[in-house]
Amino acid sequence: MRIAPAIALSPEQRTLLVSQARSRSLPVRVAERARIVLFAAFGQQDLEIAARMAITPKKVSRWRKRFLALGVVGLQKDAPRPGRKPTISTRLTKRVVTMTTRQQPTNATHWSTRTMAAAVGISEARIWRAHGLKPHRVETFKISNDPAFAEKLEDIVGLYLDPPEHALVLCADEKSQIQALDRTQPGLPLKRGRGATMTHDYKRNGTATLFAALNAANGEVFGLCQERHRHQEWLRFLRLIDQTIPADRQLHLICDNYATHKHPKVQRWLQRHPRFHLHFTPTSASWLNMVERFFRDLTQNRLRRGVFRDLEELIMAIGTYIDRHNESPKPFIWTARAADILEKVKRARRSLNKRQSA
Repeated sequence: MRIAPAIALSPEQRTLLVSQARSRSLPVRVAERARIVLFAAFGQQDLEIAARMAITPKKVSRWRKRFLALGVVGLQKDAPRPGRKPTISTRLTKRVVTMTTRQQPTNATHWSTRTMAAAVGISEARIWRAHGLKPHRVETFKISNDPAFAEKLEDIVGLYLDPPEHALVLCADEKSQIQALDRTQPGLPLKRGRGATMTHDYKRNGTATLFAALNAANGEVFGLCQERHRHQEWLRFLRLIDQTIPADRQLHLICDNYATHKHPKVQRWLQRHPRFHLHFTPTSASWLNMVERFFRDLTQNRLRRGVFRDLEELIMAIGTYIDRHNESPKPFIWTARAADILEKVKRARRSLNKRQSA
């Protein structure tokens, strides 16, 4: 008769296996495997254990070997199985991926489940999931063509990661054309099984422009609502900042390349106020200005679903939102290094050039 390999247990292993064999909270199969090993440690052979536990000798032999190879941990999970054979051939999978990524359907801009199924004769949903393909989605991008992109990038990221001493870094910009929209009918409130509703049409009650400056150090926001966004309003906002922040602080303002910010009258005012230092983002790179993140929160939390019966109500709502924000401001933490961003931009530009040449 074939003799099964012997099992020797340490006191710790024996205690753990006895606990698992008696446990009522563990899966039954784990307790069963623990009993197999305990019987084997007492010198019983596979046939004896199988007859005692009413299982097959093959099962006893399998878990005896698994314990000898992996210890107690090997009893917790089954060995990985190969799974069922694929029903879709590798050749057909490659064809679906190629068509999805390199071809367009004859009468559409992108593939759908039905158009692809009609083209190849199978449902491609599993293939798309396995390869991370989502033809229905599209993302926007814009690569800056500013010849001084690298210098401006390093300048602004340097202000975020290593701000100058005894100075404030303010991310300034304007959110223009904020519409005071009133819905044509009252919306229905949120209830179980149904989201809140609002009419798709609206009535315009005027527009306003929010000039805002975000303190990069503590997240505090300075705001001023105006009806227009000319250089006169920009100067009025700069004077507000000058009056609000103590005169002994140097001010580094990060702003975009909007012509209002570079108007000759603005330049003359800045010469008379040397503590203001303007740092311009590269063209098509407003994402470098962290105040845009605050504008996103304002739109998402207060404006998009808001109902404003007149312009004054809109301006009051914006002012209240800023006041509540400043009661417990939280800064946006910039973590990306300039070198990492520049490398990504270089890769994107190479890909774009390669596609244009093709």
